[in-house]
Amino acid sequence: MTNAHPPDRSHLNTERRNPRTMDLHRQPVADIVRTIQREDRAVLDAMDGAADALAALIAAIEPRFARGGRLVYLGAGTSGRLGVLDASEAPPTFQVDPGRVVGIIAGGDPALRKSSEGMEDDPAGAIPQLDTLALTADDTVIGIASGGTTPYVLGALAHAASLTPAPLTAMITCTPIDTPPGVDHLVLLDTGPEVLTGSTRMKAGTATKLALNTISTTLMIRTGRVYENLMVDLRATNNKLRDRAARIVSMITGLDRDAAFALLDAAGGSVKAAAVMHRRGVDRAEAESLLAARDGVLHLVLDEE
Repeated sequence: MTNAHPPDRSHLNTERRNPRTMDLHRQPVADIVRTIQREDRAVLDAMDGAADALAALIAAIEPRFARGGRLVYLGAGTSGRLGVLDASEAPPTFQVDPGRVVGIIAGGDPALRKSSEGMEDDPAGAIPQLDTLALTADDTVIGIASGGTTPYVLGALAHAASLTPAPLTAMITCTPIDTPPGVDHLVLLDTGPEVLTGSTRMKAGTATKLALNTISTTLMIRTGRVYENLMVDLRATNNKLRDRAARIVSMITGLDRDAAFALLDAAGGSVKAAAVMHRRGVDRAEAESLLAARDGVLHLVLDEE
C-alpha cells in the first residue's frame, strides 16, 4: 500500500517549535512585541554567518552580470514574493533594464497577492519560464527556499544545471541542508525556529530580504551604478526623484539647489551626465559620449579630468 502522506519535514529548523516562545497565547501585547524583537536579533547573526558564502556567490556572479548576464530569482510563497520584489526594485533604483533582474514565483503574478502554495509541489513548475529565458552561461539562477526542500525550486535548479551551456546556480535557504545536486553555491541563513512555528515570513523572510538586498546592491555597485554611496543612475521621473537627483548633483558638484536643478534639466534628468557636464566642462552630448566610452562608470570619467 502506497503511503499517501507528504514528506516529514519536522527535522528542519524552520519547522521546529521555538522553546522560547511556547507561551505566546498567554502574553500581553507588549510582551509579544518584545518576544518578536528578541528573536529577530537572530537574523543579524545569520547574516554574519552567511557573509563569506554571500561574498563568494556575488564574486562569481559579477563577471557574468558585467558581460550582460541576467540575475534570476525563483521561489514559492514568501520566498518567491521576495525575489519578485527585489527584481522589481532594480529598474527604478539603478535604471537597469527590467530584463536583467528577473523574479519568478510559483503560480505566476497572481500569487503575489493570492496564495497559491500548492504550486510549490511541482518540480517542473518553473521550467517553462526558464526555457523562455533561453539561459546562457552568463546568467545566474538563484532558488530561494527557506526550508530547503521546495520541489518547485529544486526542480528548477536541477533543470538549469542540466542545460548546455549551464547558468551559474545558487540556493538560499534558512535551514542547514546538504548542497542539492546541480547547485554551485549554497547560502545558509541559519535563523533557527520561528517565533510562530513554521511561519517563515518572519525571521527567515527578513534574512532572505537582507540577503537579496546584499546581492543586488553589491552587483549594482560593482558594475558602476553607484558613485561613492549615491544612486547616480537615478533618473528624475517624478517630484520625489527630481528632488533626490538634484541633491545628488549638489553633493557631487558642490552647486547650490537652484543651479543643480538647472544642470539636471540641461542633462535631460541624468545625474551622471550632469556630473560629467559640470566636472569636465562639456555639453550633454559630449558627457553622454564620455560615459558611453567608459560603460557608464562615472568615477572613471571623472578621474580622467
